[in-house]
Amino acid sequence: MTQTAQNEPQVLVPLTTPEEVDQFLTEYPLAAVFKAGTCHKTMQGFGVLETFLQRHELPVGFIRVVDWRSASNHVAQRTGLVHHSPQLILFQDGQPRFEVNNWDITPEALAPVFEQHVPVRAGEGSVATDDNAEPYRRLMRAFLDGQLSEWAFQDQYVNMFRDDASLRSQREFELLSRLFGDPDAYHGGLHQLGAPQERGDLKARVQALLTELG
Repeated sequence: MTQTAQNEPQVLVPLTTPEEVDQFLTEYPLAAVFKAGTCHKTMQGFGVLETFLQRHELPVGFIRVVDWRSASNHVAQRTGLVHHSPQLILFQDGQPRFEVNNWDITPEALAPVFEQHVPVRAGEGSVATDDNAEPYRRLMRAFLDGQLSEWAFQDQYVNMFRDDASLRSQREFELLSRLFGDPDAYHGGLHQLGAPQERGDLKARVQALLTELG
C-alpha cells in the first residue's frame, strides 16, 4: 500500500474484483483507475503518473489486467470505454471524465487534467512503487564479474526491460531505460541495437547505473 509523506490515507490500492472496483469508486468521489499491462509501456505510463501523485491528492486503484481480468472487464463494461493497457481513467462521482492509453500517457496529456480537476497536496507526497530492481542488479553484477559477454548482457537486459510491467517511479524507469533506450524502437530485431560499445564504455555505464540504483 502507498502512503504520502504525511502518513495520509493510502492512494494506491489493488482492485482485484468487480466488487472492489465499485467499492473504491464509491469511497472516493474523485479517483483514478490504472490498468497495468504486461510490458514496459506500463512501467513508463505509471512512472509519469507517479510524478503527478507526488504533488496532487488523487486516490488510484490499480488493476493487473492478466491477473485480475474480471475487474478489468468490469471497468470496461461500467464505463463503455474500450480496454487498453496501460490505461488511466479519471473518475468523478463514479463517472469517467478522462481517459488516456498506452504511449499517450505523457506529462503533456496529464498536466492540464490534474491542474483543472485534481487538488494540490499541502506537501509533497511519496508513492511507494514496486521495489523489485534486484533482477537488474543481479544481471549487471554478472556482467561486471565477467559471467556474461557484452552481447549476451545486452540481449538479456533489453528483453528483461521490454517485458517489465512493474509500477515503478519515473526516476527508476529513466535509470533503467538509459542503457539501451526503448526496445520498441528495434522492430526489425534486437540486432538493430548494434554493438554494445557503440554507446560508450559499457562496463563503466553499467557500474554507474548500478551505483545510482543503490
